[in-house]
Amino acid sequence: MHDPSHQASRGQDRVILEAPHHAIDRAAIDSDALKIMDRLDRQGFLACLVGGAVRDLMLGRKPKDFDIATDARPGQIKKRFANAYVIGRRFRLVHVHFPGDKVIEVATFRRAVPPEEEEAQAAREAVGETIEPLDPYGTPREDAFRRDITINALLYDAVLDAVIDYTGGLDDLARRRVRVIGDPATRFAEDPVRIWRVIRHAARLGFTIEAAAEKAIRSQAALVAGCAGARLYEELNKDLAGETRPVLEKLRRYGLLRHILGALGRDYEADAALFTRLLTLLERRERCGIRAVKAGPGDVYALLFYPWVERLFGRDDIDIGRVLHDDLQALRTEATIPKLVRADAIQILSIAGAMVRGLRTGRIRWSLQKRAHYAPAERLFFLVTEGAPPGDGKSYEALFRRTFPRGGLGDRPRRRRSRRPRPAGA
Repeated sequence: MHDPSHQASRGQDRVILEAPHHAIDRAAIDSDALKIMDRLDRQGFLACLVGGAVRDLMLGRKPKDFDIATDARPGQIKKRFANAYVIGRRFRLVHVHFPGDKVIEVATFRRAVPPEEEEAQAAREAVGETIEPLDPYGTPREDAFRRDITINALLYDAVLDAVIDYTGGLDDLARRRVRVIGDPATRFAEDPVRIWRVIRHAARLGFTIEAAAEKAIRSQAALVAGCAGARLYEELNKDLAGETRPVLEKLRRYGLLRHILGALGRDYEADAALFTRLLTLLERRERCGIRAVKAGPGDVYALLFYPWVERLFGRDDIDIGRVLHDDLQALRTEATIPKLVRADAIQILSIAGAMVRGLRTGRIRWSLQKRAHYAPAERLFFLVTEGAPPGDGKSYEALFRRTFPRGGLGDRPRRRRSRRPRPAGA
């Protein structure tokens, strides 16, 4: 990355780093995003790439999304793009659709809305009042300062081919540091999920966390447990989707797992071997590209729970499905895992547990193969036992029959009930 202290023009409230003195390669920017910014510019509006895309481009990483911010209002944006749709009630923004299910988000520059305004708006919505959207629109500078951390507050002006920095993000990128915009303790108290996001960014980028933010994280970690359970579930899904190990390691280091996953999180924090087992399974999953398989959230949460419930698979004296249901209910995770996801995970774990016991005892019910959760359970079983999902020609049944050539107990034919003769004349 280029050193931002050189070749940068400094205004009263911003730093502008022009080409060729920044690290952004225009060829790495989505061509449709460039077209949107160009059209808005030709219509007399300012439009910039914002957020994580600018950060990743500066670091030579491939951005996941190419979000755009502009001084055009949502209605003005929509008029200029036939494939645009205005979404949102409280804060309206525009989704511009392209072939291949590609969507580029275009938002108007916003100011930070005071919490009391948001609360008043939410209260009016709750009683069914017809309300106008809040007026959160602001300047590029206000838009930068409403963001959580400096490295996500950079703007890229494609017309000027220049990076614009209002918050010191360029310096923090050069120092490989995550720094909160404003006072960390205040910002975390406003929204404790920011604690999680700071940790996530530092973990995935391999950055340090500034001292003030680190101190506030340690003293305010418990605030996360007070956030809405559905919101915590959404944040957890982001971390389980990929690059999982570094984030979970840092969440454990700062003591957040207990405030997200209840008793499960406390056990993963207290038992290093149990936590290492989890990380091993998650790494295997990422390495094998299981995300490419059509797997549902139940598969992911079965893997998250597996090390914790594995101790049950050696017992033959329990109804494992019922025990799993009771134990996972007792976890009382702060993240609200939907009932259907939890039920799917329990079914997958129950069948995987039956597979483990089957290879030990020679007893397996092949009727399990008819269940909808059999395939994900088989993938989980092979991931745990062999480090990879079953490939061509591999299956649990084939493994069982090799282990028990005479069929084991699972192949014993059922006794057929003898039918009583029907009475004459019946």
